[in-house]
Amino acid sequence: MTKFVLIAALGAIASVSAAGPAAVNLGQAGNYAILSKAGISTVPTSVITGDIGVSPIDSTAITGFSLTADSNNASATSTQVIGSVYAADYAMTTPADLTVTIGDMEVAYTDAAGRTPPDFLNNGTGDLGGKTLGPGLYTFSSSVKIPTDCTISGSSTDTWIFQMSGDLTMAANKRITLDGGALASNIFWQVAGFVEVEVGAHMEGILLVKTAAHFRTGSSLNGRILAQTAVTLQSSTVTQPHLGRILAQTADILA
Repeated sequence: MTKFVLIAALGAIASVSAAGPAAVNLGQAGNYAILSKAGISTVPTSVITGDIGVSPIDSTAITGFSLTADSNNASATSTQVIGSVYAADYAMTTPADLTVTIGDMEVAYTDAAGRTPPDFLNNGTGDLGGKTLGPGLYTFSSSVKIPTDCTISGSSTDTWIFQMSGDLTMAANKRITLDGGALASNIFWQVAGFVEVEVGAHMEGILLVKTAAHFRTGSSLNGRILAQTAVTLQSSTVTQPHLGRILAQTADILA
């Protein structure tokens, strides 16, 4: 009986109202809390909930984690990772899987960067400090900064995409707060430059980063870091989010 109810619910999702652009399809990259083409480093102790992986660079670019390989050398573990660690030089199907996963990450970045038309267009300096941001496509022809706390507000079925031609920086000890049921898994930050989250700051959403991502001491993210160069952590916390719009819509229907 449950099976048929779930199928019916999925079939009815299209009728559920949702605001904002269509979600970005992460493909297999959506299985990772952190994914990088150039390396992942930590100054212990960081806490990562979810898998991490690097490719095409090998496991020597994963530093500070004190990795322990599994018996098949297909993955590794670390006391700082609640999940598995993967690299291009591991055995079995891991290298081929990572090639697909990195490709999916690049496709997702291109998709997010190419969305039009914007709901909100900013041709000046992007400053999100103090703002409450509803669902939609935000386009910035500049870098974006978060110098003070801000709020992302909407329902669990809404979506946000933030496009920027420069960097994304967040000041120390500031935070993004989700309101109204908004989910980190439905928030996408397409960053053409680098991401810098300063000491003690808290970020929300999926980071699709063309270059590097740096998380300073005591900083945290509820989301994913999908970076095309390096990821550096300093006693940081990264927690992969729950699944987004589809499961939320299904839950609303079944309620």
